[in-house]
Amino acid sequence: MDGRLRNMTSVYITDSDRMLLLYRQNGRVVNDVWVGSAGGHFEAHELNDARACVLRELEEELGLRECDIRDLSLRYITLRRSKGEIRQNYYFFGALGQGVSDNLVSNEGVSRWFACSELPALEMAYTAKYVIEHYLKVGRGTDQIYVGVADGDTVVFTELPEF
Repeated sequence: MDGRLRNMTSVYITDSDRMLLLYRQNGRVVNDVWVGSAGGHFEAHELNDARACVLRELEEELGLRECDIRDLSLRYITLRRSKGEIRQNYYFFGALGQGVSDNLVSNEGVSRWFACSELPALEMAYTAKYVIEHYLKVGRGTDQIYVGVADGDTVVFTELPEF
C-alpha cells in the first residue's frame, strides 16, 4: 500500500418515497451498476470541501443548482481499500425542490426514479449498496452523519459524533 487515495462524492435525490439513481456507463471507476443521482471525483481545489464537489457534479451531470435541492447534507462517509488505494466516498442526501421538474437526464448514463422499496434489489456499487441499506433502515430517520468501513463482507457503520 503506497498511500494512494481516491476521493469521491455521490448525492442521492429523493422526492416523497422515491429516489433518483443513475445507471453509470463509461465511468473511470464504476460502470454498469446503479449509483447516486450524481457524483464523481474531487478536483484538486475541492479536496477539503466535499459539498463543493457534490454541487459541481450536480450541475455538470443533471443541470441542477444548490437552490434546486432542499436539505442537502452529508450523511455518510465510507472507506474501502481496493486496487492499491484507499477509496473515500462522501454520500450526500437531499430532496428535489418544489417546482423543480423531476424529468432529469444525466450525461453519465441512465437516470431513473425508483420507489424506495425497490432499492434493495438493485445491483449497486459496493459501498453504495450498504449505504442505501443503512439509510433505509436507520439513516432516513435521523440527521446523523455515519462513517462506514468496508471489511470485505459488509460495511460496518457507526455514528460520527461531534465533540
